[in-house]
Amino acid sequence: MIIYKTIKEYSQNDLKELFASVGWVSADYSDRLVKAIANSDTVISAWDKEKLVGLINVLDDGDLTAYVHYLLIRPDYQNSGIGKELIRQLKSIYKDYLYICLTAENKEVVPFYEKQGFRVVEGGLPMIIYNP
Repeated sequence: MIIYKTIKEYSQNDLKELFASVGWVSADYSDRLVKAIANSDTVISAWDKEKLVGLINVLDDGDLTAYVHYLLIRPDYQNSGIGKELIRQLKSIYKDYLYICLTAENKEVVPFYEKQGFRVVEGGLPMIIYNP
């Protein structure tokens, strides 16, 4: 049974294992991940007993716009409804905001996000500065 929590304190090991499970480079910066998650406006996590299996975090401006920064589910837990539930809870929290935004890292995940109510902004392109 998956339990959902709205907490912001995680061990380096829990975050490192979760981020590494999906191959994200952020796993190499687990000490910084702990700080980043703690400083997020909203964090919802999914747990299988003591094992962190999914997480979504949001940075928001307090009124108009909320940015989903991370949504990740361990591969062996994907396609089990965890991501959908994390987004459902997030949408409930931010129901009065004008925008909930995210950047999909690849085209393969776009259909999942579209099923959750997100839409591709035509002509829009995500942009980043990467400082390893």
